[in-house]
Amino acid sequence: MRLSEFGGEDPRAVSLPPLPLLAGLVAAVVVSIFTVWLIGGSGVVATSYAGGLVVLAIGALVLRRMQSGTAGELVAQPDWTLTAAAMDHRRKGIAITDRANRLTCANQTYRDWFAEPDAPVDLPFSDRGRSAIAQAAKAAWRDGRSEIEELIWGEGERKFNLTVKRAGRGEDYLVWRFSEIVVEQSFDRLAGWMSGPVGSVMSRAGVEIALVAPDGIVLAHSPGLAERSEGRGNISLAGGEFVQLLRTDERERIYFAREGQQGTPQTLVHIPLEDPGAGPSTNSDQIPSVMLLIDSAVGLGGGWESSGKTAVPQLEALLSALPLGLALTDRDGRFLFANKAFLRAVEREQDGLPQYPSDLVIREDKGTFADTVRRFARGATASGDIAVRLANDREEPVSIGLAGVRGLGDAAVLLSLSDSTEEKRLRRQVAQATKMQAVGQLAGGVAHDFNNVLTAIIGYCDLMLLRHTPGDSDYDDIQQIKANSNRAASLTRQLLAFSRQQTLRPVVLQLPDVVSEVSQLLKRLMGDKVEFSIRHDRELGPVRADPQQLEQVIINLAVNARDAMQAHGSRAGGDWKGRLTLATRRVLARDVRKLGVDIMPADDYTVLIVQDTGGGIPEQVINKIFEPFFTTKEQGKGTGLGLSTVYGIVKQSNGFIFADNVTGSDGRPSGARFTVYLPVHKGGVPAAARTEASEEQRASEWTGGASLLLVEDEDMVRAVAQRALIRAGYSVTTASDGEEGLALIANGKGEFDLVVSDVVMPVKDGPAMARDIRRVKPNLPILFMSGYAEEHLRNEIDIENMHFIPKPFSVQQINAKVAEVLSEQVRAED
Repeated sequence: MRLSEFGGEDPRAVSLPPLPLLAGLVAAVVVSIFTVWLIGGSGVVATSYAGGLVVLAIGALVLRRMQSGTAGELVAQPDWTLTAAAMDHRRKGIAITDRANRLTCANQTYRDWFAEPDAPVDLPFSDRGRSAIAQAAKAAWRDGRSEIEELIWGEGERKFNLTVKRAGRGEDYLVWRFSEIVVEQSFDRLAGWMSGPVGSVMSRAGVEIALVAPDGIVLAHSPGLAERSEGRGNISLAGGEFVQLLRTDERERIYFAREGQQGTPQTLVHIPLEDPGAGPSTNSDQIPSVMLLIDSAVGLGGGWESSGKTAVPQLEALLSALPLGLALTDRDGRFLFANKAFLRAVEREQDGLPQYPSDLVIREDKGTFADTVRRFARGATASGDIAVRLANDREEPVSIGLAGVRGLGDAAVLLSLSDSTEEKRLRRQVAQATKMQAVGQLAGGVAHDFNNVLTAIIGYCDLMLLRHTPGDSDYDDIQQIKANSNRAASLTRQLLAFSRQQTLRPVVLQLPDVVSEVSQLLKRLMGDKVEFSIRHDRELGPVRADPQQLEQVIINLAVNARDAMQAHGSRAGGDWKGRLTLATRRVLARDVRKLGVDIMPADDYTVLIVQDTGGGIPEQVINKIFEPFFTTKEQGKGTGLGLSTVYGIVKQSNGFIFADNVTGSDGRPSGARFTVYLPVHKGGVPAAARTEASEEQRASEWTGGASLLLVEDEDMVRAVAQRALIRAGYSVTTASDGEEGLALIANGKGEFDLVVSDVVMPVKDGPAMARDIRRVKPNLPILFMSGYAEEHLRNEIDIENMHFIPKPFSVQQINAKVAEVLSEQVRAED
C-alpha cells in the first residue's frame, strides 16, 4: 500500500528540474555543440559529440529512477490487510487506531462482535462506557498502556475487559484488545484438572483429553495432547480447531495429523456435558464436550489388560478422580466399573452396582434402557443420551449419556451421569415450601369462612342463654353446643396459626418466665413416667411475642414428646421411663454465622430447646412433620395440627424452628430435639403492653347509648351481631355490603357514632368502604370484624382510628369492644 493512498506523495515518482534551469541546460548543450563544430571544422565530430551527451543524459535519468524506486520501497507503509490477518484471534477483538482516533484496521472478531466499522471511541456503548474508553485512550497515549474492566455492551448481556497499548515505530498507533467476560459454568473446573495433574496422569496412561466447544474449538487439554499433535508439550492448543489435530485413513481409523499412519490408531470417545441444574430454556449449543483419545497401543503395554477384564487400577483411579459420573459396561450390557460420582448420582454408594444398568431404573424404562445399551455396545461407534427415571427417584427423570467405545478389552459402552443430588435436594425444598405456602393460604381461607359460621353459632348460644337459667332443661344442651363451638374455634385458630394469620398480642418478655408459668401444667401432663427437667442460661435477651401463644408452643411440643416416648416405650416392651428436657440458651450472632444456616439472619437469639428420649423421628418423615394434618399417630388419635400450629406461631413471631435427632452412644437416634430461635428484642416495652388493663377498665365504664352502622354480608353473622348490640342499648342500622353502607352515610340516612364492618365482602370490601366514608366523615371510628390476623390487616389497611375484633366472638365480647371504642372516641374529642 503506497503512502499516496493515505494522502501523501509517492517517493518513487521522479521530479523534474524547474523550467528556467531546464532552459539554461538546453542552451548550454547547444552552445557546446556549436563550439565543437567551430573548433573541429567538421560536422561529423559535432554530431558524435551531441550523441554522447544524449547517451549520458539517458543513463543519468535511468540511474535516478532506479534510486527513487529503491528509496520508495524502503519508506512504503505496511500492508494493513496483512496486519489484520496476522492479529486474527477467535477469542479477542483487536483493533488499531492512529493519533486521530481513526480505525486503521481490525480483525474479524472485532467486526463480528460490534458489527461496526468505527473506532473503539465511537462504538455505541453506554455514556459511562464511552467516557471510560476515551479516558483509557488518553491514558495510553500518556503512559503507554491502560485497562478497563467490565465494559457493558447492549442490554448487559455481554461484558468485556479492555486493554489499550501504544505501539508502532514512532508509537503513533494504539492497539485495542477486547476480551469477552464469560460466566463460569459448572463444567469450567474441568479445564484446570485437564491441564493439571489429572491430565498428566491420563497422558501417562495413554489417554488424552480435551474440552471442546460446540463450534469445535479447543478450550482446554491435557499436556500430552500438545506433545502428540505439535511435538511440544509446553504450548497451548486453546483456540485451535480440534478436528485439525486428527486424520483418518480409508478404514476410518483415527490418527494424530502430525504422526500420520506411522503413529498408533486412536479411539475417540465423545462425552457431552450437561448442567444438571439447567432448565429447558438452556441453549444446548453453548455446552462443551469432553473428547477422550485412547491410544490403541495401551492395550498391548499395560494401560489395559490384554486379557480384557476391563480397566487396570490406573484407569479406574483416573475415572474415579473425575467429577462426572462414569461407568463401563461390556457388550452384553453388564456393569464392569463405576466411579464414585456415578454411584453417588444413582444413590448406590452403600449397596453398590447391580448387574445390569436397567436395574437402576423403574420397571417402565427397563426394556428401553437395556435395548439402548446393547445397541451402543454392538453397533458402530457413536454417542447419545436417554432420559430415564431412577428407581429411587421416580418423579425426577435424568439424562444418561451413552458412548460406544472400542479397543478397551471387554468395555463396550461408557455411561455418563451428572451427580445432581444437591440439585434434587434444593428442588425438593422449593417444592415443599411452595406446597406449605399453598396449604397455608387454603387453611387461612377455610378458617376465615368457618369463623363466620362459628360466630353465628356462639352468638345465638349466648342469646339463648340470656333466656335460660341454670337448671332449665335446655340450659345444659346450649352450654354443650357452645363448648363444642369453642372447640371448633380453637381448631380454626390452629389453622390460622399455621397460615400465619392468627391474631397475636405480642409483648416484651423473658422466655424463662413463660416456661415457669407453664411448668406446673407440664408436670401434670407428663405423668409419673417422664422425668421433667428445666435448665436456663444466664443473661438471656428479651423477646417480643405473645405469651399465651408461646405457652401453646411449649405445651404442644411437650405433649408430642410425651406421646413419642410412650410409643417408643411400648415398642420396647416392659416398664418404660422417659426424660423431657426444656432448656433456654443465649446464641450470639457470631455463633449463628458458624451454623451456616442461610435462611436465618445472623443476629442475637434466645433459644428454647425441647428434647426427649422417644427414639427420634424417622428420616423419611422428618421433612413433613410441620405439614398440617400430617401425623404418625394411629387414626383417630391425632389431628396433625399440633406441630403445624407451633410452626405458624414461631414464624409469625419472626422466629425459626428446626427439628433433628439426638444420637445415642450406640450411634442410633435416641430422641428428638426441637430448637426454637426467637430474635432478641432491642427496643423498649410497647405502650400497648402498659395500658391494656386500663383499656379494659375504661371499656366497662361506657353506659351511654349510640347509633351504629353494622355492615356484614353474612346474614347469620349480621343478625346475631344486630341482636346483641340492640340488647346492649345501641341503635343499629344494617347493610349487606360496602356499597349499601357507604350510601347510607353519603345520603345522610342517619348520624352514626361508629361503623362496625366486616373486611371481606362482595362488591365493595370493608377497607374500600372505610376510605370512602372518611372523605365524608373524617373522624368517624371504624371497627373491623375479621377472621384474619389484626397485624396482617393493619399492614394492608392504612386507616387512622381503626379498631379490630377477631372472629368468632361472643355477645359479651362484641358489646365490650364497641363500648371500649366509643369510650376512647369520647375521650379523644374531649
